Amino acid sequence: MRLERAAMVLVLLAMAALGSPALATRAAAAAAPPSRTVWLCRPGQRPDPCLSSLATTAVGANGTSTLMRAVPAKDPPIDCFYVYPTVSPEPGANADLRVQPAESGVAIVQASRFSQVCRVYAPMYRQLTLAAISGKVHVSAADAALAYDSALSGFETYLRRYNHGRGIVFIGHSQGAAILIELLMRKVDDDPTLRKRLVSAIILGGNVTVPKAKRVGGDFKHIPACISKSETQCVIAYSSFLQAPPSTSLFGIVGQGVSALSGQGKNARDQVLCTNPANLAGGSAPLSAYFLSGGTAVSTPWVTYPGLYRGRCVTRNGATWLQVTPRAGDPRPKVAQVLGPNWGLHLDDVNIALGNLVSIVAAQSRAYVAHRH
Repeated sequence: MRLERAAMVLVLLAMAALGSPALATRAAAAAAPPSRTVWLCRPGQRPDPCLSSLATTAVGANGTSTLMRAVPAKDPPIDCFYVYPTVSPEPGANADLRVQPAESGVAIVQASRFSQVCRVYAPMYRQLTLAAISGKVHVSAADAALAYDSALSGFETYLRRYNHGRGIVFIGHSQGAAILIELLMRKVDDDPTLRKRLVSAIILGGNVTVPKAKRVGGDFKHIPACISKSETQCVIAYSSFLQAPPSTSLFGIVGQGVSALSGQGKNARDQVLCTNPANLAGGSAPLSAYFLSGGTAVSTPWVTYPGLYRGRCVTRNGATWLQVTPRAGDPRPKVAQVLGPNWGLHLDDVNIALGNLVSIVAAQSRAYVAHRH
Protein backbone atom coordinates (compact mmCIF):
# COMPACT_ATOMS: atom_id res chain seq x y z
CA MET A 1 0.00 0.00 0.00
CA ARG A 2 2.91 2.40 0.62
CA LEU A 3 3.91 2.21 -3.05
CA GLU A 4 0.47 3.22 -4.27
CA ARG A 5 0.16 6.02 -1.71
CA ALA A 6 3.59 7.40 -2.60
CA ALA A 7 2.80 7.19 -6.31
CA MET A 8 -0.41 9.14 -5.88
CA VAL A 9 1.31 12.48 -5.25
CA LEU A 10 -1.31 13.75 -7.53
CA VAL A 11 -1.92 16.79 -9.66
CA LEU A 12 -1.19 20.21 -8.25
CA LEU A 13 2.41 21.31 -8.46
CA ALA A 14 1.86 21.82 -12.17
CA MET A 15 -0.24 24.91 -11.53
CA ALA A 16 2.64 27.36 -11.79
CA ALA A 17 3.84 25.77 -15.01
CA LEU A 18 0.36 25.53 -16.50
CA GLY A 19 -0.61 29.14 -15.79
CA SER A 20 -4.04 30.24 -16.97
CA PRO A 21 -7.29 28.25 -16.65
CA ALA A 22 -9.11 26.29 -19.35
CA LEU A 23 -5.86 25.15 -20.97
CA ALA A 24 -7.38 21.94 -22.21
CA THR A 25 -10.15 23.88 -23.90
CA ARG A 26 -7.99 26.56 -25.49
CA ALA A 27 -5.11 24.33 -26.52
CA ALA A 28 -6.98 21.22 -27.65
CA ALA A 29 -6.06 21.84 -31.26
CA ALA A 30 -2.37 21.84 -30.34
CA ALA A 31 -2.33 18.17 -29.37
CA ALA A 32 -2.89 15.40 -31.87
CA PRO A 33 -5.55 12.99 -30.57
CA PRO A 34 -4.36 9.44 -29.84
CA SER A 35 -5.01 7.00 -32.67
CA ARG A 36 -5.89 4.00 -30.50
CA THR A 37 -7.25 3.08 -27.10
CA VAL A 38 -5.31 0.89 -24.71
CA TRP A 39 -7.40 -0.44 -21.86
CA LEU A 40 -6.25 -0.66 -18.28
CA CYS A 41 -9.55 -2.29 -17.32
CA ARG A 42 -12.16 -3.69 -19.68
CA PRO A 43 -14.60 -6.62 -19.40
CA GLY A 44 -13.18 -9.69 -21.12
CA GLN A 45 -9.60 -8.45 -20.97
CA ARG A 46 -6.91 -10.36 -19.09
CA PRO A 47 -5.20 -9.29 -16.98
CA ASP A 48 -7.75 -6.84 -15.60
CA PRO A 49 -6.74 -5.17 -12.31
CA CYS A 50 -10.34 -4.04 -11.81
CA LEU A 51 -11.27 -7.71 -11.31
CA SER A 52 -8.73 -8.33 -8.53
CA SER A 53 -9.61 -10.23 -5.36
CA LEU A 54 -12.00 -8.38 -3.05
CA ALA A 55 -11.54 -10.62 0.02
CA THR A 56 -11.53 -8.42 3.10
CA THR A 57 -10.83 -8.71 6.81
CA ALA A 58 -12.96 -6.52 9.07
CA VAL A 59 -11.00 -5.61 12.21
CA GLY A 60 -13.04 -4.50 15.20
CA ALA A 61 -11.98 -2.06 17.89
CA ASN A 62 -11.45 -4.99 20.27
CA GLY A 63 -9.09 -6.70 17.80
CA THR A 64 -11.50 -9.36 16.56
CA SER A 65 -11.33 -10.17 12.86
CA THR A 66 -14.11 -11.24 10.50
CA LEU A 67 -13.61 -12.48 6.95
CA MET A 68 -15.81 -10.71 4.40
CA ARG A 69 -16.14 -12.20 0.93
CA ALA A 70 -17.14 -10.21 -2.13
CA VAL A 71 -16.84 -10.95 -5.84
CA PRO A 72 -17.35 -9.02 -9.08
CA ALA A 73 -20.89 -9.11 -10.40
CA LYS A 74 -21.44 -11.59 -13.22
CA ASP A 75 -23.75 -9.40 -15.30
CA PRO A 76 -24.24 -5.95 -13.78
CA PRO A 77 -26.74 -3.71 -15.57
CA ILE A 78 -24.56 -0.58 -15.68
CA ASP A 79 -20.99 0.46 -16.50
CA CYS A 80 -18.38 2.48 -14.61
CA PHE A 81 -15.96 4.67 -16.56
CA TYR A 82 -12.86 5.30 -14.41
CA VAL A 83 -10.14 7.92 -14.97
CA TYR A 84 -7.19 7.32 -12.66
CA PRO A 85 -5.12 9.99 -10.84
CA THR A 86 -1.50 10.99 -11.43
CA VAL A 87 0.68 7.92 -10.96
CA SER A 88 2.97 7.69 -13.98
CA PRO A 89 6.71 7.53 -13.13
CA GLU A 90 7.78 8.20 -16.73
CA PRO A 91 10.39 10.95 -17.25
CA GLY A 92 8.53 13.12 -19.79
CA ALA A 93 5.64 15.53 -19.36
CA ASN A 94 3.05 13.06 -20.68
CA ALA A 95 2.78 9.35 -19.97
CA ASP A 96 2.69 6.88 -22.82
CA LEU A 97 -0.01 4.23 -23.11
CA ARG A 98 1.87 1.27 -21.64
CA VAL A 99 0.11 -0.43 -18.74
CA GLN A 100 2.65 -0.38 -15.93
CA PRO A 101 2.53 -1.37 -12.23
CA ALA A 102 1.60 2.16 -11.13
CA GLU A 103 -1.57 2.23 -13.23
CA SER A 104 -2.52 -1.35 -12.38
CA GLY A 105 -1.93 -0.65 -8.70
CA VAL A 106 -4.11 2.42 -8.51
CA ALA A 107 -6.90 0.67 -10.43
CA ILE A 108 -6.90 -2.06 -7.78
CA VAL A 109 -6.88 0.52 -4.97
CA GLN A 110 -9.60 2.81 -6.30
CA ALA A 111 -11.70 1.01 -8.91
CA SER A 112 -11.71 -2.75 -8.34
CA ARG A 113 -14.34 -2.78 -5.60
CA PHE A 114 -16.83 -1.11 -7.96
CA SER A 115 -16.76 -4.35 -10.00
CA GLN A 116 -19.34 -5.63 -7.50
CA VAL A 117 -21.93 -3.29 -9.03
CA CYS A 118 -20.79 -2.34 -12.55
CA ARG A 119 -18.63 -3.30 -15.50
CA VAL A 120 -15.48 -1.21 -15.10
CA TYR A 121 -13.87 0.43 -18.11
CA ALA A 122 -10.64 2.39 -17.63
CA PRO A 123 -8.65 3.66 -20.61
CA MET A 124 -4.98 4.41 -20.43
CA TYR A 125 -4.41 8.10 -21.16
CA ARG A 126 -1.48 10.46 -21.75
CA GLN A 127 -1.70 11.97 -18.29
CA LEU A 128 0.65 14.59 -16.90
CA THR A 129 3.31 12.56 -15.10
CA LEU A 130 4.74 12.80 -11.61
CA ALA A 131 7.82 14.40 -13.20
CA ALA A 132 5.59 17.04 -14.78
CA ILE A 133 3.71 17.98 -11.65
CA SER A 134 6.85 18.03 -9.51
CA GLY A 135 8.47 20.56 -11.86
CA LYS A 136 11.22 18.23 -13.05
CA VAL A 137 10.16 18.75 -16.66
CA HIS A 138 8.51 21.69 -18.41
CA VAL A 139 4.75 21.44 -18.91
CA SER A 140 3.14 23.24 -21.85
CA ALA A 141 -0.48 23.97 -22.68
CA ALA A 142 -0.23 21.32 -25.39
CA ASP A 143 0.88 18.75 -22.78
CA ALA A 144 -2.20 19.51 -20.67
CA ALA A 145 -4.42 19.34 -23.74
CA LEU A 146 -2.94 15.98 -24.71
CA ALA A 147 -3.88 14.51 -21.33
CA TYR A 148 -7.51 15.58 -21.77
CA ASP A 149 -7.73 14.63 -25.45
CA SER A 150 -6.31 11.19 -24.72
CA ALA A 151 -8.89 10.47 -22.01
CA LEU A 152 -11.65 11.85 -24.24
CA SER A 153 -10.55 9.51 -27.04
CA GLY A 154 -10.88 6.57 -24.64
CA PHE A 155 -14.39 7.68 -23.67
CA GLU A 156 -15.42 8.04 -27.30
CA THR A 157 -14.10 4.55 -28.05
CA TYR A 158 -16.06 3.23 -25.08
CA LEU A 159 -19.27 4.89 -26.30
CA ARG A 160 -18.81 3.69 -29.86
CA ARG A 161 -17.80 0.08 -29.18
CA TYR A 162 -18.95 -0.99 -25.72
CA ASN A 163 -21.68 1.13 -24.17
CA HIS A 164 -24.71 0.09 -26.25
CA GLY A 165 -26.97 2.54 -24.41
CA ARG A 166 -26.12 1.31 -20.90
CA GLY A 167 -26.10 3.53 -17.84
CA ILE A 168 -22.75 5.04 -16.86
CA VAL A 169 -21.13 5.95 -13.55
CA PHE A 170 -18.13 8.25 -14.04
CA ILE A 171 -15.39 7.84 -11.42
CA GLY A 172 -12.30 10.01 -11.16
CA HIS A 173 -9.84 11.29 -8.58
CA SER A 174 -7.50 14.31 -8.69
CA GLN A 175 -6.13 14.61 -12.26
CA GLY A 176 -8.79 12.08 -13.22
CA ALA A 177 -11.41 14.24 -11.50
CA ALA A 178 -10.22 17.38 -13.30
CA ILE A 179 -10.45 15.58 -16.63
CA LEU A 180 -13.93 14.28 -15.86
CA ILE A 181 -15.17 17.74 -14.86
CA GLU A 182 -14.06 19.01 -18.27
CA LEU A 183 -15.46 15.97 -20.09
CA LEU A 184 -18.83 16.18 -18.36
CA MET A 185 -19.07 19.93 -18.98
CA ARG A 186 -18.26 19.62 -22.67
CA LYS A 187 -19.79 16.28 -23.65
CA VAL A 188 -22.54 15.26 -21.24
CA ASP A 189 -24.09 18.21 -19.40
CA ASP A 190 -25.66 19.76 -22.50
CA ASP A 191 -26.41 16.49 -24.30
CA PRO A 192 -29.86 15.15 -23.28
CA THR A 193 -29.17 11.75 -24.84
CA LEU A 194 -25.95 11.15 -22.91
CA ARG A 195 -27.38 12.72 -19.78
CA LYS A 196 -30.13 10.09 -19.79
CA ARG A 197 -27.40 7.42 -19.55
CA LEU A 198 -25.76 9.16 -16.59
CA VAL A 199 -26.29 7.12 -13.45
CA SER A 200 -23.98 9.38 -11.43
CA ALA A 201 -20.55 10.98 -11.41
CA ILE A 202 -18.15 10.39 -8.51
CA ILE A 203 -15.59 13.21 -8.73
CA LEU A 204 -13.22 13.27 -5.77
CA GLY A 205 -10.41 15.70 -5.00
CA GLY A 206 -11.44 17.79 -7.99
CA ASN A 207 -13.20 20.97 -6.76
CA VAL A 208 -16.60 20.66 -8.45
CA THR A 209 -18.31 24.04 -7.97
CA VAL A 210 -21.92 25.06 -7.34
CA PRO A 211 -23.51 28.41 -6.44
CA LYS A 212 -23.54 28.92 -2.68
CA ALA A 213 -26.42 27.04 -1.03
CA LYS A 214 -27.42 25.48 -4.38
CA ARG A 215 -27.19 21.96 -5.80
CA VAL A 216 -26.58 22.86 -9.42
CA GLY A 217 -25.49 25.75 -11.60
CA GLY A 218 -21.73 26.10 -11.19
CA ASP A 219 -19.68 23.71 -13.31
CA PHE A 220 -22.77 21.84 -14.46
CA LYS A 221 -26.03 23.35 -15.68
CA HIS A 222 -28.07 20.16 -15.52
CA ILE A 223 -26.24 17.75 -13.19
CA PRO A 224 -27.09 18.45 -9.52
CA ALA A 225 -25.47 17.21 -6.36
CA CYS A 226 -26.82 13.82 -5.24
CA ILE A 227 -28.98 14.01 -2.11
CA SER A 228 -30.23 10.42 -1.91
CA LYS A 229 -29.12 6.93 -2.96
CA SER A 230 -32.16 6.58 -5.19
CA GLU A 231 -31.33 9.71 -7.20
CA THR A 232 -29.60 9.41 -10.57
CA GLN A 233 -28.12 11.86 -13.08
CA CYS A 234 -26.32 13.58 -10.21
CA VAL A 235 -22.80 14.14 -8.88
CA ILE A 236 -20.97 13.09 -5.70
CA ALA A 237 -17.93 15.22 -4.92
CA TYR A 238 -15.72 16.01 -1.94
CA SER A 239 -12.18 16.47 -0.69
CA SER A 240 -11.42 14.98 2.73
CA PHE A 241 -9.54 16.52 5.65
CA LEU A 242 -8.83 15.70 9.29
CA GLN A 243 -8.73 19.41 10.17
CA ALA A 244 -10.12 22.53 8.54
CA PRO A 245 -8.13 23.28 5.36
CA PRO A 246 -5.93 26.39 5.49
CA SER A 247 -6.51 29.35 3.16
CA THR A 248 -3.69 28.01 0.97
CA SER A 249 -5.35 24.61 0.52
CA LEU A 250 -5.23 22.98 -2.89
CA PHE A 251 -8.73 21.56 -2.40
CA GLY A 252 -12.08 22.78 -1.16
CA ILE A 253 -11.59 26.43 -2.17
CA VAL A 254 -12.92 27.82 -5.45
CA GLY A 255 -10.26 28.65 -8.03
CA GLN A 256 -7.31 27.09 -6.20
CA GLY A 257 -5.15 24.06 -6.81
CA VAL A 258 -6.72 21.40 -8.98
CA SER A 259 -9.31 23.91 -10.24
CA ALA A 260 -6.85 25.21 -12.83
CA LEU A 261 -6.65 21.85 -14.59
CA SER A 262 -10.38 21.82 -15.32
CA GLY A 263 -10.50 25.50 -16.31
CA GLN A 264 -12.25 26.88 -13.23
CA GLY A 265 -11.57 30.44 -12.17
CA LYS A 266 -12.32 32.09 -8.83
CA ASN A 267 -15.95 33.17 -8.49
CA ALA A 268 -17.28 34.72 -5.30
CA ARG A 269 -20.78 33.40 -6.04
CA ASP A 270 -19.66 29.77 -6.00
CA GLN A 271 -18.35 27.26 -3.50
CA VAL A 272 -16.74 23.86 -3.84
CA LEU A 273 -19.29 21.06 -3.62
CA CYS A 274 -19.24 18.54 -0.79
CA THR A 275 -21.63 15.60 -0.77
CA ASN A 276 -21.17 13.34 2.24
CA PRO A 277 -20.96 9.74 0.93
CA ALA A 278 -21.97 8.47 4.36
CA ASN A 279 -25.18 10.54 4.31
CA LEU A 280 -26.07 12.23 1.02
CA ALA A 281 -28.93 14.09 2.70
CA GLY A 282 -26.47 15.82 5.05
CA GLY A 283 -25.28 15.42 8.62
CA SER A 284 -22.69 13.23 10.25
CA ALA A 285 -22.65 9.46 9.60
CA PRO A 286 -20.22 6.50 9.70
CA LEU A 287 -17.73 6.20 6.87
CA SER A 288 -17.05 2.74 5.46
CA ALA A 289 -13.33 2.81 4.67
CA TYR A 290 -11.54 0.06 2.73
CA PHE A 291 -7.76 -0.11 2.29
CA LEU A 292 -5.29 -2.54 0.80
CA SER A 293 -3.88 -4.56 3.68
CA GLY A 294 -0.15 -4.21 2.90
CA GLY A 295 1.75 -3.52 6.09
CA THR A 296 -0.97 -4.97 8.32
CA ALA A 297 -1.25 -8.38 9.97
CA VAL A 298 -4.31 -9.55 8.03
CA SER A 299 -3.99 -12.15 5.27
CA THR A 300 -6.66 -10.87 2.86
CA PRO A 301 -5.90 -8.26 0.18
CA TRP A 302 -8.25 -5.76 1.83
CA VAL A 303 -8.89 -4.55 5.38
CA THR A 304 -11.72 -2.46 6.80
CA TYR A 305 -12.23 -0.96 10.27
CA PRO A 306 -15.97 -0.69 11.00
CA GLY A 307 -16.98 2.26 13.14
CA LEU A 308 -13.56 3.93 13.09
CA TYR A 309 -14.49 7.06 11.11
CA ARG A 310 -17.38 9.47 10.76
CA GLY A 311 -17.81 12.05 8.04
CA ARG A 312 -19.71 15.31 7.59
CA CYS A 313 -19.54 18.17 5.12
CA VAL A 314 -18.38 21.50 6.54
CA THR A 315 -18.35 24.98 5.00
CA ARG A 316 -16.27 27.59 6.80
CA ASN A 317 -13.99 30.53 5.95
CA GLY A 318 -14.41 30.11 2.21
CA ALA A 319 -13.69 26.37 2.17
CA THR A 320 -15.96 23.34 1.89
CA TRP A 321 -14.69 19.86 2.73
CA LEU A 322 -15.53 16.39 4.05
CA GLN A 323 -14.51 16.42 7.69
CA VAL A 324 -13.23 12.96 8.67
CA THR A 325 -13.21 12.28 12.42
CA PRO A 326 -11.69 9.08 13.87
CA ARG A 327 -13.32 7.62 16.96
CA ALA A 328 -11.52 8.91 20.03
CA GLY A 329 -9.40 6.35 21.86
CA ASP A 330 -9.77 3.71 19.15
CA PRO A 331 -6.53 1.66 18.98
CA ARG A 332 -6.83 0.70 15.29
CA PRO A 333 -4.45 2.31 12.75
CA LYS A 334 -5.64 5.61 11.35
CA VAL A 335 -5.08 7.67 8.23
CA ALA A 336 -2.91 10.78 8.37
CA GLN A 337 -2.48 13.93 6.28
CA VAL A 338 0.92 12.73 5.10
CA LEU A 339 1.33 15.43 2.43
CA GLY A 340 0.51 18.24 4.84
CA PRO A 341 -2.49 20.47 5.59
CA ASN A 342 -2.81 21.88 2.06
CA TRP A 343 -3.49 18.36 0.76
CA GLY A 344 -5.54 16.98 3.65
CA LEU A 345 -6.44 13.32 3.14
CA HIS A 346 -6.10 13.61 -0.63
CA LEU A 347 -4.33 10.26 -0.96
CA ASP A 348 -7.25 8.59 0.83
CA ASP A 349 -10.21 10.47 -0.71
CA VAL A 350 -11.53 7.35 -2.43
CA ASN A 351 -10.70 4.70 0.17
CA ILE A 352 -11.94 6.62 3.22
CA ALA A 353 -15.49 6.07 1.95
CA LEU A 354 -15.11 3.28 -0.59
CA GLY A 355 -17.72 1.06 1.03
CA ASN A 356 -20.22 3.92 1.08
CA LEU A 357 -19.54 4.76 -2.56
CA VAL A 358 -20.01 1.18 -3.75
CA SER A 359 -23.26 0.97 -1.77
CA ILE A 360 -24.51 4.21 -3.33
CA VAL A 361 -23.74 2.99 -6.85
CA ALA A 362 -25.59 -0.27 -6.14
CA ALA A 363 -28.69 1.68 -5.06
CA GLN A 364 -28.43 4.11 -7.95
CA SER A 365 -28.12 1.21 -10.36
CA ARG A 366 -31.38 -0.26 -9.06
CA ALA A 367 -33.09 3.12 -9.35
CA TYR A 368 -31.74 3.65 -12.86
CA VAL A 369 -32.91 0.24 -14.07
CA ALA A 370 -36.33 0.69 -12.47
CA HIS A 371 -36.77 4.08 -14.10
CA ARG A 372 -35.71 2.79 -17.51
CA HIS A 373 -38.30 0.04 -17.32
